[in-house]
Amino acid sequence: MSRPIAISDSANFYVSAERIFDPSLRNVPVIVLSNNDGCAVARSDEAKALGIKMGAPLHLIRDKITAHGVRVFSSNYTLYGDISRRVVEVYESFSPVVEVYSIDESFLDFGGFRDREAHAQEMRAQVLLQVGVPVRVGIGPTKTLAKCANEVAKRNPIFKGVLDLMDRSVADWVLPRVPVGDVWGVGGRTRAKLAPLGVHTAADLRDMPARQARDLGTVVLERTVRELRGEPCIPLDEAPPPRKGMAVTRSAGAPMRDMETVMSALAAHATRASEKLRQHGLIAGTMTVFFHTSRFSVGKPQHAAFRTVKLTPMTSDARDLVGAVRACVEASWPQHGGPYAFAKSGVLLDDLMTEADRPRTLFDVEEPSTGRSPAVMRALDAVNARFGKKTMVLGSEGTTRAWEMRAEHRSPRYTTRISDLPVVR
Repeated sequence: MSRPIAISDSANFYVSAERIFDPSLRNVPVIVLSNNDGCAVARSDEAKALGIKMGAPLHLIRDKITAHGVRVFSSNYTLYGDISRRVVEVYESFSPVVEVYSIDESFLDFGGFRDREAHAQEMRAQVLLQVGVPVRVGIGPTKTLAKCANEVAKRNPIFKGVLDLMDRSVADWVLPRVPVGDVWGVGGRTRAKLAPLGVHTAADLRDMPARQARDLGTVVLERTVRELRGEPCIPLDEAPPPRKGMAVTRSAGAPMRDMETVMSALAAHATRASEKLRQHGLIAGTMTVFFHTSRFSVGKPQHAAFRTVKLTPMTSDARDLVGAVRACVEASWPQHGGPYAFAKSGVLLDDLMTEADRPRTLFDVEEPSTGRSPAVMRALDAVNARFGKKTMVLGSEGTTRAWEMRAEHRSPRYTTRISDLPVVR
């Protein structure tokens, strides 16, 4: 028998994270907005019942928000990331192997536990007690079956948040009731191809000849078919794979119309990217810089620019990255046309490796003689870790940030900023 794999996901995670610190949000409609407060990316069950769709633009649902007293929040990714970390810490006390799949989902090795359902229920209770987030658990012999179990458990209260499909007879009862579009890895295009063949449920897909699945949807769909039959094809990763790339991109809160404003935004993005590199013990060999106007600005001048440069030597130093950013901006700045209102910018880092693996060149010199001592970056990180992000920044970021994203409804960063700690009076 295959070892049991569980997947645990948090219910309406962003909304659940907001409710931890504000009990008045319970049992009322709540939505969380995307970057720049554009559209709904998370909805409570009460908001879903009002007909608010995922991705609904804020300006189109204002009347509904007012009429029903919907509570609205800007995305607070600092808070959500920390809550996710705390949830995973609880998972690690219930399984020897935890694979973080996304900010609100993790796969777990449930092998060796006699009463898997009781174990999952205890894990749910501890996450709720220690963190305050409700989770649901699906269990199966493969990742795909575990995902199916999780989808059914979250929609049907009779399972009380846990469904175990290790028993083939239970799987035979559940899979005909799962729409094929809800199967992990089956997108809209694949579903449209399957419909004429009479494949409408997970059971139909499971019973599809593997060769036909490969011809229709490549090896990916064949793998899904085999997983639905209980044949593990997607391993449980016991160690996270090394990062190959990294990106920091942001939409601007206000149009960026001049070079220095764009440069200020990109310098901030490059500084954040350098922090992420150092957190993971990595250096980068290639950087791509881009900035562009909004394609939704009908009738206004459009422009998109990008440049890719090699970082020689490879680095995680913010000063090196910002210097490369300025060279890219100056080389790609439009010389004719405009004026342009740039709406988004970002940096992408590739060719990542650990500092120990960095290739040396004939002309490498000791760091102190270049003025690029790693101690400077360590000191910068230490100051910002102690006193809060952006306490100390490079001068190239500027003192005013008109480009920063709109976040008019953002809640405090309760768990990561001392000044935002909730106070009980």
